[in-house]
Amino acid sequence: MATAAPSAASRIAVVTGASSGIGAATARRLAAAGYRVVLTARRKDRIEALAEEINTAGHQATAYALDVTDRAAVDEFATAFKTIGVLVNNAGGALGADPVATGDPADWRQMYETNVIGTLHLTQALLPKLDASGDGTVVVVSSTAGHGTYEGGAGYVAAKHGAHVLAETLRLEIVGRPVRVIEIAPGMVKTDEFALTRFSGDTAKAEKVYEGVADPLTADDVADTITWAITRPSHVNVDLLVLRPRAQASNTKVHRER
Repeated sequence: MATAAPSAASRIAVVTGASSGIGAATARRLAAAGYRVVLTARRKDRIEALAEEINTAGHQATAYALDVTDRAAVDEFATAFKTIGVLVNNAGGALGADPVATGDPADWRQMYETNVIGTLHLTQALLPKLDASGDGTVVVVSSTAGHGTYEGGAGYVAAKHGAHVLAETLRLEIVGRPVRVIEIAPGMVKTDEFALTRFSGDTAKAEKVYEGVADPLTADDVADTITWAITRPSHVNVDLLVLRPRAQASNTKVHRER
């Protein structure tokens, strides 16, 4: 199916958490679809390398080192734009898999700050620019964890429920303005870093998450879905799209080949 070309007024797409995984894959996809992508993440070297890759491929990309939890830095970043067309709130992540009784409050706080407050910072700072485009789109990359819980995941689940509610409420509050709010909620996605970060670099624990699952989702699967939703005609709003690998029926029901 052909995708709609972005209008001149809405060709800039800001992608947070673009240094790896879903964020990097989304930046590549949006650039190929005709957007000038602005890559943000804390790891400057990673996003600069990705920007160079995208520009070498004949597309347009700019790297901007940014910590989404730093409101002053986010506000300064926003001054660089008069208008933008797309904001992809992808920065996030999980830390630990402890039960509620022994979970580390510092991990919970960090997950909430990144997944929810970071999304709030970027959305508040850039919403006027999205409005000014006359055809804006806010994407919140949440998770199936934002729609159902599982043992050992309460901290991450709470954060992603917060991201889901933020998107749902924002959509109600800005209806009638020229900005769509899209939520993409992936299930099991195998990337280089997500599970490894969650388990503090423990490779064995990280690999066990995907053990026996023949085809978990890839970062590019999710990026393809995000790009598809963004490039629908302006009057079409994909409120919520949940995607999982075929082997995953729910957060707690996964077919594993032995």
